[in-house]
Parts: sequence; C-alpha cells; structure tokens
Amino acid sequence: MPKYVDGFVFVVPRKKVVEYKKMARIGARVWKKHGALDYKECIGEDLAPEMPEGMKHLPFPKLTGAKKDETVWFSYIVYRSRKHRDEVNAKVMKEMDKAMERYKDKPMPFDMQRFAAGGFEVAVEA
Repeated sequence: MPKYVDGFVFVVPRKKVVEYKKMARIGARVWKKHGALDYKECIGEDLAPEMPEGMKHLPFPKLTGAKKDETVWFSYIVYRSRKHRDEVNAKVMKEMDKAMERYKDKPMPFDMQRFAAGGFEVAVEA
C-alpha cells in the first residue's frame, strides 16, 4: 500500500523539552484518533556521526542553526496517501481550532521561524 509522510525538523531549547514532549503526546493522540497510521517525535542523539571516508554531510545542528542549549528534533506522521493526509489534517485542525482558545496566550516551546515541514511520498519501503 502506498504511504505518505509529513516530516518536520526543528529545534527545541533544552529547558523546554519536557514542555514540548507534553505537547507532542497530545498531538500524537489527536493525529492517531483521526486516522494517522503512525506518529513519531524523535530527539537528536548522534547528530555528528562519523561518515565513511570521502562522504561529506551537513550535520543537523549546522543545518538547523541549533545552539548548545538546544535539541534537534525530527518528527513524522504516516498516512495512507496524500488524500488521506489532507482528510486527517482537516479533522485535526478542526479539533485544534476548538482548543486554541485555551492556549492563545501560551507561547510555543520552540521557534516557529526555525521549523521545517513538508509532505513526502514514500518512494522506497523495506
């Protein structure tokens, strides 16, 4: 079955990791409730891995501009298709709109200006 993935890369200040995890757990419940197949929030652990000789790469901290007091996150949500993603996200946004009044004065635990997101069609699956 073809799948579609929304992927995200962003930084969270270390002092706000607990707060972000709380928010992420709520997000996971909401997305799964509305039909997402999988939901993962991953905190960077080995962000400067040793690469084979001659293979250069851009480390995530450099890519994101993460500072020593920040953590890099990679998160993703899996759907059956882009159409399914759009249907799930419409339901999620409707639910979130109702909850926004409670959180309108609460700042996000990360900088939305340093948040990258995109939809990806699964091209290879093992």
